Amino acid sequence: MRVTGGEFGGRPLLAPRGWKVRPTSDRAREAIFSSLGARVAGARVLDLYCGTGALAIEALSRGAERAVLVDRDTRPALGNVEQLRLGDRTELIRADVGRWLERVSKDDEAGIFDLVFVDAPYRLADRVTEPLNKHLPELLAPDGRAVVESGAGRPLRIDSLERLRQRRYGAAEVSIYGRAGN
Repeated sequence: MRVTGGEFGGRPLLAPRGWKVRPTSDRAREAIFSSLGARVAGARVLDLYCGTGALAIEALSRGAERAVLVDRDTRPALGNVEQLRLGDRTELIRADVGRWLERVSKDDEAGIFDLVFVDAPYRLADRVTEPLNKHLPELLAPDGRAVVESGAGRPLRIDSLERLRQRRYGAAEVSIYGRAGN
């Protein structure tokens, strides 16, 4: 696994064996960022269920300004953030994503994000849909994009946003959402 483009393009990312992470494939990440294009430069990024942090790191490599990475266990992401010396541009939050979304959506100081990546464990798709549907629109900038990866057999749908694009990469389905009309 490696960073596919930008400042850190070609640099390896760590995916510790035995840890419960399933990083987005290089092929899928490359396609995601190709479709996002210029939206990445200067973006404020939120990476939910960050795992290794590959999506946020890819965004930072391609010019995003800052990234917030949230997961129950941020150690896999921390290793990659430290290896690439991105500590000054990232905030790692060790928390249950659903509870964090509930708390941060009530905090006016939390701000909004230009890009939100959601890569929940495929088996949790049914349980994470409600909090994502409720809180993603509150955290997404008016012209922002939410990129949601889920299992093709049990796709995760965000009905509170408009699906703009959907692609399948092996066992993964990737959908890009935005606010209606944007």
